[in-house]
Amino acid sequence: MTQLDVAARATATGTPPSSRPVVLMFPGQGAQQTRMAAGLYRACPVFTAAVDEVLNCFGPAASGLRADWLADRPRVGIDDVSRAQPLLFAVNYALGRMVLDWGVRPAALLGHSVGEVAAATLAGVFRVADAARLLADRVEQAARAPAGGMLAVAASVAEVRPHLAPGVAVGAVNAPRQTMLAGLDAALAETTRRLHAAGLVCRRLGSSVAFHSPAAAHLVDEALPGLARMTLREPLLPLWSAYTTRPLTADTARDPGFWAGHAATPVRFWPTLDRLLGAGDALLVDASPGQSLAAAARRHPAVAAGRSAVVGLLPARRGRDEADRAATMAAAERVRAEGHDIAVPDLATAVPQPSIATDPPGRPTAGGPPPRRSRP
Repeated sequence: MTQLDVAARATATGTPPSSRPVVLMFPGQGAQQTRMAAGLYRACPVFTAAVDEVLNCFGPAASGLRADWLADRPRVGIDDVSRAQPLLFAVNYALGRMVLDWGVRPAALLGHSVGEVAAATLAGVFRVADAARLLADRVEQAARAPAGGMLAVAASVAEVRPHLAPGVAVGAVNAPRQTMLAGLDAALAETTRRLHAAGLVCRRLGSSVAFHSPAAAHLVDEALPGLARMTLREPLLPLWSAYTTRPLTADTARDPGFWAGHAATPVRFWPTLDRLLGAGDALLVDASPGQSLAAAARRHPAVAAGRSAVVGLLPARRGRDEADRAATMAAAERVRAEGHDIAVPDLATAVPQPSIATDPPGRPTAGGPPPRRSRP
């Protein structure tokens, strides 16, 4: 029985648990920001080590990835798929390792697109090096894809469907009136024109690939051989999939076709969150830059009513590096205030640390939970 099952049963009997279980949420492409979470790098040793572990897996490209991530004016923009996918994964994974290191034992991990790969790596399905290989292959394949993209629309799926040009599909359902469309450039431009004519608000997201739509079907076939060579494992932590809207079974987690299919399959974040919170109230801890998933989750009736709650690991708006550290400490304090016995980091007075050596490329480590740290 999961913590969410315990919470659901306790709520039904009128005896709520002493603390709401923690659910960690990880964002996908479109959430990326310049210098996202950079204020934690070298200030938080666990976060630093995890980022370096991921970036080192990209071999000669690691230095360029790190430089562009930490730069105010990166050489390659953060929205480029060669930066967005690896860096979102690195930051997601590192934030997750940091929270696990506090002593949090999450009732569930929930990721959006590349965030689900990070969640799966934290749960031990992928080794870090294998997840990095999957993303490196995806970047290489996406570079050959026809020009496309994704479009966020402030409307329901039912409202947008009549305005879709041929070739444009619903790529994600993020909230009841937060729908993401995907398609090739010409079709997406026509859809944008139709949406504006209908008085609907939309904006182009930071992606040059029509992920989560039939236009990305070729990425599925190209990803399968590499995934078939990987050793995929049963999750060590409860892992909810935004593609199945349910906890990931051992068989599905070990299926290369499931992971390859992500590129062309719609993300059903809201239905998954709704089902998850239907299993019990929770404290949702959002790893997204700008708290994009938190903004969506706050619309859920369980959160609006105060039965569940949301906290962001990063600031709602990008600011100085100190803002990253302040937001992280505030999130840790909130988790502890909920009744979880965790070690809250003191990043306000932390002296920046040098990079921590990690396993070199070719010697991957598992992504399961780290040992519990004792509280100082």
